[in-house]
Amino acid sequence: MTDPLGAAPAASLQPLMACQECDLLQRIPPLPIRGEAHCARCGHSLAARPSDPLQIPLALTITAAIVFVVAITTSLLGLSAVGRHASTTIIGGAWQLWQEGETITAAIVMFCAVIAPAFFIVLMLTVLLLAKRAPVPHWGGEVLRWCLHMQPWSMYDVMSLGILVALIKVAQLASVDAGIALYAMGVLAVLLPAIMVSFDAREIWKLVPCENNAKASARAVEEADFLASGR
Repeated sequence: MTDPLGAAPAASLQPLMACQECDLLQRIPPLPIRGEAHCARCGHSLAARPSDPLQIPLALTITAAIVFVVAITTSLLGLSAVGRHASTTIIGGAWQLWQEGETITAAIVMFCAVIAPAFFIVLMLTVLLLAKRAPVPHWGGEVLRWCLHMQPWSMYDVMSLGILVALIKVAQLASVDAGIALYAMGVLAVLLPAIMVSFDAREIWKLVPCENNAKASARAVEEADFLASGR
C-alpha cells in the first residue's frame, strides 16, 4: 500500500508518484522483493519489485538483438506477377521509397523500423550490462534516459499491421510470399513491449551514485512516469 501525500513525516523521504488511474499523489514506500505497491484510493498497481530486475530484461534484450539482425538482413516480402519475381528487405523498401520521391515516408520507415529499435536495443543492453557491475557510472543515467525516449518510436506493431493490410490488397494482383523478416517483425512487436514490462528504471537509478539523493529520486519518478504513460 502507498502513503497519500502528507500522511506521515517519514514517508516524505520517498518520491512522489501520481496514480495513472485517479491522479492521486502518493509516496511509494521501499518495496520488498516481489512486493507491489497499489494506489491508496483506487487500488491501481503503481510499482512492483521483481525477484531479479535485471536477468529477465537482459535475456529478452539479447533475444531482441538477435531477432532484430534477422529482421533487417533477410527478405521481408516477395512478389510474383506475370512471370517476374522481386523481393526486398526493410532497408531496401525504405530506399526504394526514397528513390521514388517519397522522402518523408522513407525517413519515417527507416527511423521507426531500423534506427530507433537499434538505438533502443543497444542502449538497453548497455544499461543492463552496466547494472550487472554496479555501481553504474554517472553517464549510465543519460544512457537510460535516451533508452526510454527511444522505446516509443520502435513501432513494429504498427508496421506489422500496415504490412498485413497491404498484403491483403496486393494479394488480389500478385502472388505474395512472406519472408523471414516479416515473422521477425512480429516477434519484435512482442519482445520490445515485453522488455519494458519486465524492466524497472527505479532499480537502475538506485545503482547510479548521486550527490543529491532527492534529485535522483525525482528523476527516477520522472522516468518511471514517462515509461508508464508510453505503455
